[in-house]
Amino acid sequence: MEFLDREIQAYSEDHTQAESPLLRRVHRETHVQVLRPRMLSGPMQGRLLSMLSHMQRPQRILEIGTYTGYSALCLAEGLADGGKLITLEVNNELESRVRGYIAEAGMEDRIELQIGDALELIPAIDGPFDLVFLDADKVNYGAYYDLVIEKMPAGGVILADNVLWTGKVVEPVDEKDKDTQALLAFNKKVQEDSRVENILLPFRDGIMMARKL
Repeated sequence: MEFLDREIQAYSEDHTQAESPLLRRVHRETHVQVLRPRMLSGPMQGRLLSMLSHMQRPQRILEIGTYTGYSALCLAEGLADGGKLITLEVNNELESRVRGYIAEAGMEDRIELQIGDALELIPAIDGPFDLVFLDADKVNYGAYYDLVIEKMPAGGVILADNVLWTGKVVEPVDEKDKDTQALLAFNKKVQEDSRVENILLPFRDGIMMARKL
């Protein structure tokens, strides 16, 4: 996921607001205790998510893919008064960890964790969603997009993570590489969707930002 020169990356981190002590602990414990810690949003992306949320002041946020809760905690920082973030996670082994972090952050009234298959959960969740963060299994990005776009008002924003997939999107694609194929299809889908305006940010592993018109 390192697209920038390491010195530039370090300089950028040095000039970015520091994460909170709790987020620092979530970051550390995820790397020490949980499989595939590269799935964590991390400090730089976390601050970006927090700032975008603060700028929009969403009333309702939907996150698809909780992992250990780092990004949910960041996004919830910008919720409007009385707002709620609903986060969906398929791995029930992470549930107690995530709920513990949410409680420690004092956000039990603002963050609702649902465990299960997002494709099954999303249709039953009432919108509208002002902000959606998509960071789950890549093969279903297109399906998730289709499920949420109609639940969003004009001005609603979708953020999709990992859309550059460590640079694989510009390399020859192995026919067995379903994730890269899915991301190529997703990026094309958003680019051609007349319902949104979009920008693909070459930040970390790539973030697609789409605003509904």
